[in-house]
Amino acid sequence: MNILERNGREADLKNLAKPGALARLSAGGFSIGIEAPLDNDWTLAGDQARRQAGRLPGEPDLLRHADLAQLADRLGFRALWVRDVPVYDPSFGDAAQVFEMFSYLGYLAGITRDILLGTAAVVLPIREPLLTLKSAATVQRLSRGRLLLGVASGDRPVEYPLFGRDFAGRGGNFREQVALLREGAPSRLPPGLEVLPRLDAPLPLLVAGLAQQTPGWIGEHMDGCLAYPGTPGDHARRAAAWRNVAGAKPYASFIHLDLAERADEPMQRWRFGFRGGREALADELRALRAAGVDHVGLHFRRNQRPLAETFHEIAEHVLPLFHTPSPAVTAAAEETCNA
Repeated sequence: MNILERNGREADLKNLAKPGALARLSAGGFSIGIEAPLDNDWTLAGDQARRQAGRLPGEPDLLRHADLAQLADRLGFRALWVRDVPVYDPSFGDAAQVFEMFSYLGYLAGITRDILLGTAAVVLPIREPLLTLKSAATVQRLSRGRLLLGVASGDRPVEYPLFGRDFAGRGGNFREQVALLREGAPSRLPPGLEVLPRLDAPLPLLVAGLAQQTPGWIGEHMDGCLAYPGTPGDHARRAAAWRNVAGAKPYASFIHLDLAERADEPMQRWRFGFRGGREALADELRALRAAGVDHVGLHFRRNQRPLAETFHEIAEHVLPLFHTPSPAVTAAAEETCNA
């Protein structure tokens, strides 16, 4: 067996032995991921580079996105999250990761092995339901079960007329699309027709916001929560409300981080995140875990240091404080070593 065959077999064993994506998200009680785009274009240096390159405000540099995604995968970050922004709107000034979301996830599925791939979140009411189902099933199959499907009703009214959708009726549309994602296509198609690929397993659905629904409906029909960034105190209240309607289903959120070079640099909090050293980051993550948060995605567009350097520091000094290898992954590694 040559080295390429052996590496491929090891990856196959790891994936076959793993639990589902939702269980992996909060395995060990808490996990840390990354939110795309993988660029620090919201810094002064990043904005200067953007102007020189002729990119729009909020349009990141994507030259190293693949290398950085693979690095995050190798270093052990639990999930990589992408957003659904179909049309650039200068009033928002944010193009997200630029690429069409499901196409991008298919690409990421092919260049990564282990990291979960999440949407934060698909705006269901502006999408064609059967194509959304087909796209999600495709990514789930290509990634070998690593998809986490975050869903939402959307908050940009300008998009709805462009897609011929009714903004006021987005709540009802959202419920109908969730039912389709749950039940699959057979009940919606004439006899003999089918949407392929078939789902290998139920799609894990995590909701951003309330999506125009009641808390009770959300708690019953969703598998997890994607909460807006906030302080540990904010999350303690929100997580308690989520647990009240959803029980132990995962609760995830995000931090806009600028990781300082000094390990002990104290926290300077801002809206949606903070600047501080790795000790402040570890303290904040402990506080979020205590508040009931199961997963945190780190957003680096404000980060002033090179992202590869930052990823390495967090992987070396912070991830080991929170991540423990799951029994399934350990068993797969042992089986590979004994082969």
